[in-house]
Amino acid sequence: MGPPDLPPLLLVLLDCWVSVSAQAGATLAVTMEGLDSAEPAPTTPRPALSPRPPGTPRAPGPSSPRPTPVTDVAALCSCDLSPAQCDINCCCDPDCSSVDFSVFSSCSIPVVTGDSQFCSQKAAIYSLNFTANPPQRVFKIVDQINPSIFCIHITNYKPALSFVNPEVPDENNFDKLMKTFGGFSLNAEAAVSFTDKSGAPNAPKYEYGVVLQTADSFLRFPSPLGSSLCTDNNPAAFLVNQAVRCTRRINLEQCEDTEALGMAYYSSPQILRVPITVQSVIVQSLNKTLTRLEGADVWKQALVDTGAVRICTHVVLEVKYSLTYTGAGEITKADLALLLGTVSDAAIPLQQKFEIHFIQQNTKPVPLSGNPGYVVGLPLAAGFQPRKGSGIIQTGNRYGQFTILRSTAEQDCLAAEGIRAPVLFGYNMQSGCKLRLTRTVTCPLVVEKVKRLLKGQGFPDYVAPFGNSRAQDVLDWVPVRLVTQASHVKGSCQLPVALVIEVKWTKYGSLLNPQAKIVNVTAHLTSSSLPETSPGSERTVLISTAVTFVDVSAPAEAGFRARPTINAKLPFNFFFPFV
Repeated sequence: MGPPDLPPLLLVLLDCWVSVSAQAGATLAVTMEGLDSAEPAPTTPRPALSPRPPGTPRAPGPSSPRPTPVTDVAALCSCDLSPAQCDINCCCDPDCSSVDFSVFSSCSIPVVTGDSQFCSQKAAIYSLNFTANPPQRVFKIVDQINPSIFCIHITNYKPALSFVNPEVPDENNFDKLMKTFGGFSLNAEAAVSFTDKSGAPNAPKYEYGVVLQTADSFLRFPSPLGSSLCTDNNPAAFLVNQAVRCTRRINLEQCEDTEALGMAYYSSPQILRVPITVQSVIVQSLNKTLTRLEGADVWKQALVDTGAVRICTHVVLEVKYSLTYTGAGEITKADLALLLGTVSDAAIPLQQKFEIHFIQQNTKPVPLSGNPGYVVGLPLAAGFQPRKGSGIIQTGNRYGQFTILRSTAEQDCLAAEGIRAPVLFGYNMQSGCKLRLTRTVTCPLVVEKVKRLLKGQGFPDYVAPFGNSRAQDVLDWVPVRLVTQASHVKGSCQLPVALVIEVKWTKYGSLLNPQAKIVNVTAHLTSSSLPETSPGSERTVLISTAVTFVDVSAPAEAGFRARPTINAKLPFNFFFPFV
């Protein structure tokens, strides 16, 4: 008992404060001791704060056991971002070896703990010992005690440790959910199930650039990283189309044991419960003849001795993945096409080709105007940029992306409004109509009407350089330069009368198969002064549009290798004794 002049409630608070202060002091000692030793330091369990009548002394009762940790701090690692790869300066990454730790400069996350609101919990401490040769990682587990009096001592409500998966309304459970929630308010007496439904088959959803997960790891897409050699640990990302070539150094005697040369290495993984279906298998012989194999057999590479040379058959030369996905980011189908071949010692190092592309479900492929260069007679791909930094917006009708005025039999501009003709690559076109004006028509109204007639409803700002240019590659698109030409007659109405579009293109690429590439697009809008008409008379104005394609390709020059130079130096006494 304390002094009689202190109230009982104050005595209880003082008693709690003394207990908490003692616990805090013990915590510091335990932490320092744990840092100097590799074994966890023993601690005294903290007694539970049980309610008792005011003024009664605290009875030294037995301490209650600590709650079992839900997660193991030794297995937690928030800096482990790359699957099956070691992250730099991530000392808790299980994929890192002792060789990786020896080149770390520091530990990005030195202390890993669970929930900081618990009164007592484990903490994993990571550090680097730079005095060792080579440097080593130091890993310790210590007990940490929270000095706050507002901490969680026992977690006896297990459903609060995890989130409940919400039930999405559909045609099967709609009536049940209406009874449960009764309109827009939650029914307090409804039985809410906290059953763990992790075993239910939930459909996986992907976002752009997310690594495609398989049953055990991720979908491997071999690619050249840093050199031309194939790196098998490169992951395939969602909606990232790739087509690469890389070389592989192999030992022909061990071709049967090399997994990357076998068909099963690329057809066996499952992309989150979606099996890979082999659509076609083509075999290429030594003389480059192709033969399609029928059936669903998995061919294994085999080493064959032909007497003169040894060859390895059914080696994977090309791999093509075709993944079908929904608008919600769910992969529904995975197809695979393989090209197998026969490899001899003369074909080493081996060159392999890998492709992966994604197709949205229930959509038709967008037709292109060329791949990559433009094809004569196909429409120009064009669009506009709504704001700076955004992609190119194109209309769904590719024949309406870049158009000119279309001539009609009546030659009436007012009747021809809205009738357009697409600009086709390589076709020089010219069209026109007649516009009849009276004195009652005002100049601003006629100018605006004729401009809309010449340029159309949506005049593009950019034109694609190639027939297969992507809308997100804005910097590659060619801007349309609009040049206005007007006469210098003062006091007259400047009426646009002609729109001439000049498209400059060049031959790009190899001389054996050059591709057409657009390099410049200029639209010349010519205006003419319109003299005033006499009262009661009409004036007819000719309105015309034209498209001209100009080949600006530079003449091809034959290139030859430079003659080798002989850098020969004679010894200083070569001409001795004559010189």
